[in-house]
Amino acid sequence: MDASVALLINTLATFLQIYLILLFIRILLSWFPNVNWYDQPFSILSQLTDPYLNIFRSFIPPLGGIDFSPMLAIILIQVVSSLLTSLQRTVVF
Repeated sequence: MDASVALLINTLATFLQIYLILLFIRILLSWFPNVNWYDQPFSILSQLTDPYLNIFRSFIPPLGGIDFSPMLAIILIQVVSSLLTSLQRTVVF
């Protein structure tokens, strides 16, 4: 049972790291005004990341044209990833 739990935690941590990379790509691309979010591959990236970012946008709207929701989204992913890592250590040992 411990091996399956450790595998699940490891899979979740890997997913979070990949999603974090996708968020960073989305944030960097948002700096370019000529990116058309309806064209491929940008639409896929938008469909994957915007629902998660919209959760934070509902709490904190853009202030002065600056969207702070990605910072909160990244912080939450980092916290959950750290919790998973410490949980994995306790399951393995």
